Amino acid sequence: MRKLALSIVLIWLGGLAAAFEIEDHARFGPEDAPVTLRILSTTDTAIFARRAARFLETAPGVAIDYTVASSAETMRAIEIERQPFDLVISSAMDLQTKLANDGFARRHVSGVTRDLPDWAKWNDLVFAFTQEPAAIVLSNAAFEGLPIPRSREDLIAALRRNPDRFRGRVGTYDVRNSGLGYLFATQEGRVSDTYWRLTEVMGGLDARLYCCSSQMIDDVARGELAVAYNVLGSYAFQRDDLSGISIILPSDLTTVMLRSVLIPRNAPEPEAAGAFVDHTLAQAFEPGGAFAIDRWLETGDSAALSRIRLGPGLLVYLDRLKMAAFRQEWTNAMLQR
Repeated sequence: MRKLALSIVLIWLGGLAAAFEIEDHARFGPEDAPVTLRILSTTDTAIFARRAARFLETAPGVAIDYTVASSAETMRAIEIERQPFDLVISSAMDLQTKLANDGFARRHVSGVTRDLPDWAKWNDLVFAFTQEPAAIVLSNAAFEGLPIPRSREDLIAALRRNPDRFRGRVGTYDVRNSGLGYLFATQEGRVSDTYWRLTEVMGGLDARLYCCSSQMIDDVARGELAVAYNVLGSYAFQRDDLSGISIILPSDLTTVMLRSVLIPRNAPEPEAAGAFVDHTLAQAFEPGGAFAIDRWLETGDSAALSRIRLGPGLLVYLDRLKMAAFRQEWTNAMLQR
C-alpha cells in the first residue's frame, strides 16, 4: 500500500514538473553533493556555466541543478505551479518585480546587499547583478556598400531606401510571447516615438519574429538575417566569432536591462541560495565586473544609456488592460497583412 501511495505521489510530482516548458537542463558540481541548489533561469546554459563554476569553487558540498525556461514559463513555474526552486534568475525585470510584489520572494539581507546601490535592489527581494544593453546586430555582408546605421533614424533610412535588400531579413522579438521583448518594447515605446516608426517599417518588410536573442544573433551570423533589433548586447559581444557582424548600441537611446535574481519564498535551500546571491553580487562589483557598463562601450562611443529602473513602476505595463492595448498597437504596426 505504501509503495502504491509513493508511486502515485511520484507520478503526480512528475506531471507537475513537466507542466511548464523547459528549454534546457544541466547539472554542475558533484553528483553526490549533500546540497543541491535548484536554479530556474532565462539565461542560456553556456553563459551561466562560467558563473556556476566560480560559485562552486567557493561552495564545497554544493551542486547546481540548472533549468532554463522562457520568462513566461518561469512565471508559470513559480506563480502558478509553486515549483520548489531555490533561485530565479531572469532578464525580465518587470516579471521579477511582480513575483516579489505578489509575495513569491523571500527577503535576503547581508553585508553584500547592504552595499548595493539603490538602483540594483528592490525591497531586499530582487537584486540586479548585471547591466546589459539592448543592441542592434547587423550582418556586415548585408550592409556592403551602405553606411552602418548608428541610430534608429539611420536604421529607418537604410530600411526604407533598400526594401528589396531587407525584406524578410529583419528580426526582432515577438512581444506577445517574449517577456524580455515586451519589457524592451514598453520601456522604449514610452520614451521614444522613433520606436513606433521603426516598428511600422520593420512590419512593412515582413519582419521575422523571435523568442530569444541567441536565435536572432545566430541567424545574423549565418546570413539569414540582415538585422536583429533589440537583442541582448551581452550575448552578441560574448560570441567567439564577431568577424561577420557589427554590434551597435544606438546613439539616440540604448536601453540597459538589469538581469536580476530572487529567492522564492518556498526555496528548499535558502541558505545556499543566499550564499549564491552574495557571491554573484560581490563579483558584479569587481573591476570589469557585471555592473561595469563601460565594458560594452568602444572608445568614444556616444550611446545614450537609459537604465531600466527596478521597482513598482515596472508593474504598469503588466496591467491586463494596458498589456492588451500595447500588444494590439504593436500587432497593428508589425503585422500589416
